[in-house]
Amino acid sequence: MARQKTKTRKTKTDPNAMWGGRYSLGPAAIMERINASIDFDRRLYAQDIQGSMAHADMLVAQGILTAKDGRDIRRGLRQIRAEIEGGKFKFSTRLEDIHFNVEARLTALIGPAGGRLHTARSRNDQVALDVRLWARDAIDRLDAMLQDLQAALIDRAEEYAATIMPGFTHLQTAQPITFGHHLLAYVEMVGRDRGRLGDCRARMNESPLGAAALAGSPHPIDPRKTAKALGFDRPMANSLDAVSDRDYVVEFLAAASLCAVHLSRLAEEIVIWCSAPFRFIALSDAFTTGSSIMPQKRNPDAAELVRGKVGRIVGAFVALCTIMKGLPLTYGKDMQEDKEPLFDATDALELCVAAMAGMMRDLEANPERMRAVAAADYSVATDLADWLVRELGLPFRQAHHVTGTLVARAAAKGVDLDKLSLGEMQAVEPRITRAVYRVLTVEASVAARRSLGGTAPANVARAVKEARRRFLGRGR
Repeated sequence: MARQKTKTRKTKTDPNAMWGGRYSLGPAAIMERINASIDFDRRLYAQDIQGSMAHADMLVAQGILTAKDGRDIRRGLRQIRAEIEGGKFKFSTRLEDIHFNVEARLTALIGPAGGRLHTARSRNDQVALDVRLWARDAIDRLDAMLQDLQAALIDRAEEYAATIMPGFTHLQTAQPITFGHHLLAYVEMVGRDRGRLGDCRARMNESPLGAAALAGSPHPIDPRKTAKALGFDRPMANSLDAVSDRDYVVEFLAAASLCAVHLSRLAEEIVIWCSAPFRFIALSDAFTTGSSIMPQKRNPDAAELVRGKVGRIVGAFVALCTIMKGLPLTYGKDMQEDKEPLFDATDALELCVAAMAGMMRDLEANPERMRAVAAADYSVATDLADWLVRELGLPFRQAHHVTGTLVARAAAKGVDLDKLSLGEMQAVEPRITRAVYRVLTVEASVAARRSLGGTAPANVARAVKEARRRFLGRGR
């Protein structure tokens, strides 16, 4: 069988050719397809232009470029940005990526000065810069969105500060809590998510520009100037590290994954709370859908999709770890695969955060149903045990045994603990008095939990004010 020849394209002499005089033949068609990243890295256009302007200014300041070249470059880059944002820019897969697409258009607009922009710079430090700038912007957007989610949770926590619901362990009724207290737990989780993203931002806030391909530059550049112009704390200390690592993207995806897990847990609770056996809350038409065959259905699809998207976000984290794990220093084309997971995970997380904030503002609680379930299954048993310890001085293990015996007797009769007579209680522990009945209600149970971080409505009211101060910057 004859071997099929790979088709290549001959190239004419072109001052804008990417590889200059080294290559006389163009790439195979499949090579062009696998090599090109412009279909997704065009999203870096704003950061690429921002970095190029800072680089050009530095080259002019250092006397590497003339002032006229600098003015022409800035003018050309501004026009390119307008063309892209106006939908008039023609992207080419033949030019591989956003960097070459911008450079080729710049040279077409302003002539040879466009080619001088790449002095003392490589695509290696250029793309590392662009991705850092993009990830930094994404963190800033996410922080504002997560703060808005916290605001929604805090407002509803205040509204439902005294609304009693069951607290669960193993999804079994454990002790009564308040709905406001439950919502504030997620405020704390989201606060830590914001903290992790903030820590990631601080660590990534170093500029790789000036590392060039991997070894630095022989030109008299000033990396500190470009770092300052782009809002970085400092230039990176090692040129090899600057172009070879993507730990800042991995760390961002790790923080995003944990944030998504928190959102998924809340989404799962919304799904459960909306279900017919629970009926704790209801969502409006704005965040539910119907069934194509069952007209009575109201499905919490927004919550289910938040729950589902965590797989994509965690998958992006795993994908990038897998890409990076075997790469020797410095750059390998494998690292081109960092952007799609980053972009996809960020898009998914932003959508999830917005949907969750919307659902928090939309939901309506069913306090009567919540209280009824909270009062069932002997949820105040621990309060009885605590009363025996506090009032009678019983060791907790003995109080636990007495309470368990009383629960068994109540269950055998099919009644709640407060429906046992005083005589029936005293048959198990003679020193029990009628005062015990004061602790055998769900209202008394939650009111008694006044310890730091506890569920008492008074605690929740104070915690709401403190959360607004800590996370929203209000009430200082």
